Amino acid sequence: MSANPDFIYQPPMTPYLEIIYQDDDLVVLNKPSGLLTVPGRLPEHKDCLQNRVNKVLPSATIVHRLDMATSGIVLMALNKPAHVHISRQFEQRETQKSYIARVYGLVKEEDGEINLPLICDWPNRPKQKVDFEHGKKSQTFYRVIQRDENSSLVELTPITGRSHQLRVHMLALGHPILGDRLYAHDKALTVSPRLQLHAQMLTVSQPKTGKKVKLTCSSPFN
Repeated sequence: MSANPDFIYQPPMTPYLEIIYQDDDLVVLNKPSGLLTVPGRLPEHKDCLQNRVNKVLPSATIVHRLDMATSGIVLMALNKPAHVHISRQFEQRETQKSYIARVYGLVKEEDGEINLPLICDWPNRPKQKVDFEHGKKSQTFYRVIQRDENSSLVELTPITGRSHQLRVHMLALGHPILGDRLYAHDKALTVSPRLQLHAQMLTVSQPKTGKKVKLTCSSPFN
């Protein structure tokens, strides 16, 4: 059973591949909304960021992922030592990440912290849900950037990296992300043709030099 039974995969073709940073160990991409990070199980789900990158950089491997509907920064390693090094940074939460999102309604507080444990909503997978008994600890900081008549632009900083964490946390706050096919109510869904969630910043240590590299990619909707 799928939460999206009528879904048809139509990945965007332009820009086909947008590289925003590259050195001997890393390549960093701006993934468009609507493109899978890695291939799906079905043949029609083979087109993805990983396969597009591998056409020009065969050694590139995925270190982390973004949801298909989310746009923004995805980092890939170009060799095995770099992959091991960067994977460890993600596992030990040494990386820094921030996202920009436009959410439904006017967020009351200027900033805050969301601590709500998450677990897969198995009958409705891939959806996730808050579960205080069995859920895994999930933590997000938010900060309001601006408010307009019916929505708020927020900066989201995930401390943990659970599946759909930002989407479910903002829903739980009463402010679903605009254009969210899985979680938004009709009013929040119809105002945007895409999920208005974008990975705008990632900071990692360069594997060989140890130097901090801050990668940024501006949001297409703010």
